[in-house]
Amino acid sequence: MQSLRGKTLFITGASRGIGRAIALKAALDGANIVIAAKTSSPHPKLSGTIHDAAEEVEKAGGMALPCMVDIRFEDQVQSAVAKAVETFGGIDILVNNASVLSPTGTLETEMKRYDLMMAVNTRGTFLCSKACIPHLKKSSNPHVLTLSPPPSLEARWFAPHVAYTISKFGMSLLALGMSEEFKKDGIAFNCLWPKTMIATAAVQYMLGGEESIRKSRKPEMMADAAYAVLSRDSRTCTGNFFVDEDVLKEEGVSDFSSYQLDPSLAPEELIPDFFL
Repeated sequence: MQSLRGKTLFITGASRGIGRAIALKAALDGANIVIAAKTSSPHPKLSGTIHDAAEEVEKAGGMALPCMVDIRFEDQVQSAVAKAVETFGGIDILVNNASVLSPTGTLETEMKRYDLMMAVNTRGTFLCSKACIPHLKKSSNPHVLTLSPPPSLEARWFAPHVAYTISKFGMSLLALGMSEEFKKDGIAFNCLWPKTMIATAAVQYMLGGEESIRKSRKPEMMADAAYAVLSRDSRTCTGNFFVDEDVLKEEGVSDFSSYQLDPSLAPEELIPDFFL
């Protein structure tokens, strides 16, 4: 694998969960991490702020730039991108991690929640990609990694939570389209999705609580898979819909028990993630 040493990663939603895990993994190489997230002061329920994450990144060996960013707003995204370029000299990698989860049926989905999912998931991914692309074009191995699932037209993935589904598939379709649009520039656009549930705040508070957490894998599994993808040649690795377990198998990993919250569980006892 190539090292990410000296590379600058712009990671949305990096104050906690998978985004934070990816930031810390890259920091071990000595990467520069732009922590673009909303939480700048402690949240009553959720752990982690942009400043906490920045401190952890620097302890791990990286350089950190915490930026309070709500990716629904173009001025905030553009300001954070400008700060990243001013601080680190450019942007090599964008990780579209920030996302809103609301797995509700049509009648249970309030329009403000619908609008929020579209604004953050699909529009936010488009906006962050658009803002970073001019700088990615100058990188020697530019990557955009979007945390969204392989697209599907199977009705079973739409029926239970159609609004959430189309917001996530929208992220995937953006990656697919941009992978072809910017192929000539050598920018890789790929998606990554977990095989099983990952232990995050969303699982804790919206998808079953402690029992679901117990049957999940750690965010570090997604981080290790993301690292593997981001270390590949951007000119030959683009337009893919990766699954974390498959990526790590390609890297020679065969035992995933260390990633489980409860290592005593058999693999089939873990909760599969949406869309797979």
